[in-house]
Amino acid sequence: MVNRSIRMNLQWGSPAPCIRAVRVAHKRLDSDDQPPAKCARLSAEAGDTQGLLGTSPGSPVSPVSNPPPATHQGPSRIGPFLLLPLADRESMHSAMNTDTGDELLCKVFDMGVYQEKIRAYGILPAHKNVASIRDIILGECKAYVFLDKDFGDMHTLVKSCRRLEEEHACRLFRQVALAVAHCHQAGIVLGDLKLRKFVFTDEKRTQVRLESLEDCRVLEDPNDDSMSDTHGCPAYVSPEILSGSAPYSGKMADMWSLGVMLYTMMVGRYPFHDPDPATLFSKIRRGQCCLPEGLSPKAKCLLQSLLRKEPWERLTATELLAHPWFHQPPSSQEAALGEQEVNSAEQMVPSFDVEEDDNLFC
Repeated sequence: MVNRSIRMNLQWGSPAPCIRAVRVAHKRLDSDDQPPAKCARLSAEAGDTQGLLGTSPGSPVSPVSNPPPATHQGPSRIGPFLLLPLADRESMHSAMNTDTGDELLCKVFDMGVYQEKIRAYGILPAHKNVASIRDIILGECKAYVFLDKDFGDMHTLVKSCRRLEEEHACRLFRQVALAVAHCHQAGIVLGDLKLRKFVFTDEKRTQVRLESLEDCRVLEDPNDDSMSDTHGCPAYVSPEILSGSAPYSGKMADMWSLGVMLYTMMVGRYPFHDPDPATLFSKIRRGQCCLPEGLSPKAKCLLQSLLRKEPWERLTATELLAHPWFHQPPSSQEAALGEQEVNSAEQMVPSFDVEEDDNLFC
């Protein structure tokens, strides 16, 4: 029994997940002193992003102090869940329900911020391409939010394959676009969109969902998506955010990031890349990137419609889904092989001729 009441009243638009107040077991997860995720480039050094794009709290490009040496953390228990920290995912734990055997993921938040972090889940209607909360347990100092288990993220897939064949990219990216369109229609701007934010829901890595909504912005006025913060990964940031001269459209900044994601999936490197951050940002501000000859005309058209320097010239999420690139008939090879063999072939690294350099995935 908890010494003080910490049960919170939350307004949910759909049936609320179980919210329980319990005392944390002897081993408690009260230390969040973990280094921030690196994301300036797919294989960037931390020094590449120090002090860039302002100093918004929590921004991957904000200056950070040197973290203390990492210490081993063993399993911990909260309620019926056995938690094990994931080394490559900040504040994330693998969670096993010892009563049911269910495997979930657990995100740990400070009590003072967790309600704001999960606010969007209560506003957004359920969607198969967006994560949903399975359970919440409140400890004395931390809130433990449980989500469905995933099978890796899109960043890791693209990095391992070097690039994706266009048909494969189309199937995955359409699910990404559906998730973003669903959020935009509900008045939610995602911000800081990148390949790592989308994970696979199946072992064959064919079904995609948005990992979480903790970094999104809920619009107080659905008709006004003006923003001024500079939170985001340098490789995905839009030209208008870098200008910093006026509020920008959050939804249109999301669309630029989608363009960067799609380019990276099909080409195997970011559309704008340079080891020097100042030069990188200069390239992004100009908004001019090279489209490889190997892409289909429809794919080039779509990329050019997303990677537009002027925000009002980019496709909206709804317009994106109507683009002809998503409505191409399957290739004769795919039709002959059948769905099962195609899924197997998708796991193979595609072969292509390209000069090795450090702008590609490591």
